[in-house]
Amino acid sequence: MRIIRDFQFIEPQDRGASVAIGNFDGVHIGHQSVIELARNAAPDAPLGVMTFEPHPREYFAPAAPPFRLMRCNARAHRLEKLGVKKLYELPFNSALAGLTPEEFASNVICDGLGLSHVVVGADFCFGKGRSGTADDLVRFGQQMGFGVTIAPLMERSENIVSSTAIRTALTEGRPRDAATMLGHWHRIEGPVIGGEQRGRELGFPTANMSIEGLHPPKFGVYAVLVDVLDGPHRGSYQGAASVGTRPMFKGEVPNIETFLLDFSGDLYGATLSIGLVEYLRPELTFDGLDGLIAQMNSDCDKARTLLAKL
Repeated sequence: MRIIRDFQFIEPQDRGASVAIGNFDGVHIGHQSVIELARNAAPDAPLGVMTFEPHPREYFAPAAPPFRLMRCNARAHRLEKLGVKKLYELPFNSALAGLTPEEFASNVICDGLGLSHVVVGADFCFGKGRSGTADDLVRFGQQMGFGVTIAPLMERSENIVSSTAIRTALTEGRPRDAATMLGHWHRIEGPVIGGEQRGRELGFPTANMSIEGLHPPKFGVYAVLVDVLDGPHRGSYQGAASVGTRPMFKGEVPNIETFLLDFSGDLYGATLSIGLVEYLRPELTFDGLDGLIAQMNSDCDKARTLLAKL
């Protein structure tokens, strides 16, 4: 998959794609259906996705609480698995935000990227002040010579599938409900960073990862599936992970600490993808380390039993 970050200066082979447009946070089943429509709308054209970085919501409200389900690298990995060949990850800045809907259609879609077809959701808004609608895009496409398909909103169990609904499920500790809407386990992806070695001292060495900038799932312990994406231990594993601030040790910055079952090795610097499968319990404090170790043994036993049934 090629990632293109400039709509004004692109290679000829990167023009002419059939593209799904949106933020694609989480790449949920609704997003996947929009991408499939783009694939089928122009089977002979390269399949593409146009998205924006940073997320427009981050651009307009930088001080707002973290809301993203995935970072841009994780989004790119997920899109590549879906067969996307061209990822137009456009910088969202004052110049792009200031384009009128017609200017966006002309300067970006038509003249800049030379797209053959675009697919957007029924609630798609674009251009300065979000003043352009999906119907406006159809009209511009007719005038400028690119095709447009409007994808209906997807519903599951009488609820509209959305990134907002997925965030709610994660906040409430319902990762399986989130997975139903995502079409895959909700994953936290990133590099393993140095910790305070407490897990190793307790007999449970953990891989520590930051969740900065991401929507935090309900704090507590989860049964997880772990993909080590690079390095000598590359592969898939099972584990138990703690998401939160470690109240036993008066932690302050939320993170995720993952213990891989039946694993021995150094994961520092490796990139991990942690899939949340089941919420096991909330964060707890204990009178002493013996109680904590007993609880961690119990957590790992529960995770092992539950994951064996997948």
